[in-house]
Parts: sequence; C-alpha cells; structure tokens
Amino acid sequence: MADRPLIGVSTYLETARWGVWELEATLLPAGYPRLVQAAGGVAAMLPPDEPAYAGGAVARLDGLVIAGGPDVDPARYGAERDPRCGPQARARDSWELALIEAALASGTPLLGICRGMQLLNVALGGTLVQHIDGHVEAVGVFGRHVVKPVPGSLCAGLVGTEESSVPTYHHQAVGRLGTGLVASAFAEDGTVEALELPGPGWALGVQWHPEMALDLRVMKGLVHTATAYASARGPGPT
Repeated sequence: MADRPLIGVSTYLETARWGVWELEATLLPAGYPRLVQAAGGVAAMLPPDEPAYAGGAVARLDGLVIAGGPDVDPARYGAERDPRCGPQARARDSWELALIEAALASGTPLLGICRGMQLLNVALGGTLVQHIDGHVEAVGVFGRHVVKPVPGSLCAGLVGTEESSVPTYHHQAVGRLGTGLVASAFAEDGTVEALELPGPGWALGVQWHPEMALDLRVMKGLVHTATAYASARGPGPT
C-alpha cells in the first residue's frame, strides 16, 4: 500500500551512549517502530515538546501511540509520592497528556502501551496504584503472565477472548478508572491489563508490551482504524 497511515509514537528523552558519544538523546526502543511498520504503518517519533504544540502535531497524524516508560508523577492524579515510586519524567508527562487530550478531542485513533495506558487513565481523571508485586520478573528483564480479555470489548475483538501469555514489565497499575473508561482485560490477580473508551472514536490502552513479542494484533487494530480515519478526513494540514 503506497499511502500507509502515519503513526506518531512518543519517546524517551535520556542521556545515552553510542560510538564515542554520551549525549542527551531522543530514544525509542526499536520494537515500537518495528511493530508499527509490520502492522502496515509509518512510524514518526514524537519527542517531548511544549504541550501547546500537541494539537498541531496530532492534526498531522493518522494514529497515535503513547509508549512505555517511567512512572507518572503522582501529583498528576492528586496523590502523595510513595517511596517505591520511581523517578519521574515531568516533561514527558506534560507532553504526552497533551497529546492524549488532542487525540481524544479530534477523534484520532489512540493506543497507550504500559505507561501510555496509565496516562490515558490519568488524563480522564483516574488514579494509579503506585506499587504492585508480581509483574516484574527482574530489573531490566521482561517477564510474562496471563491476561484474560473481557468478552464483547474492543480488546477481545483484537486478541480474542481466550487467556493468553503476554510480555510484561510494570510495578504500577490502574487504580480508579477515569471518566468513561472501561476495563477490558485483567491479569489473574485482578490487575487491569487493558482499558478502552467506548464511543465513536478508537482509544485503547494495554498494560503489556506487544512490541516485545512483535504481536501484531493490537497494532493492526490501530493501523486499520488509522487508515480509515485518514481516508475519511482527507489530506491533513501542510
């Protein structure tokens, strides 16, 4: 397909080393763009920027992915910081929340992965549990556990209703659901593993990491919807 949908993916902003260099860098694990590309989209990196520019950025996209990353600042959902909460990335919080709000306002198809799902919940007034056990195998090592989608949900329509094993790495989880959101998959311990926003748009969050297994089912759902969205809206701004 010549005109593949343009999918924006949010990024890290970290100090990194490569070759002879050690500099601040915009980072994105390669699994994310590979997943977008394998699902039929073109990936565009969206490093942290001024929140005021988020609407213009989203207007140029056919779909949006909010990627995984560090813990969300608890102040964003009105909580005191738990000592087990990790270092925050406040520039990412501001930028990605603005991206989410712009996507929801415009109807741009939206997928949140891990931190991205948690931010979607926070953007709509929900809260997070700042620490849970059992969803990290070891520091820097992705584990796996079973998730069970809710029948009839968007999530189940993409991955099926049977239990399946997924790559996981998180120590925080969704607490109180944000306005309008519904939980659409659970882990065996009751942790919310997917949530979605029913309505005319397409907004889904998954707590697991499909990019770590090149599991195309969720991303194909986003890319398919983004293709239809791009066709319906016509040429974007120039």
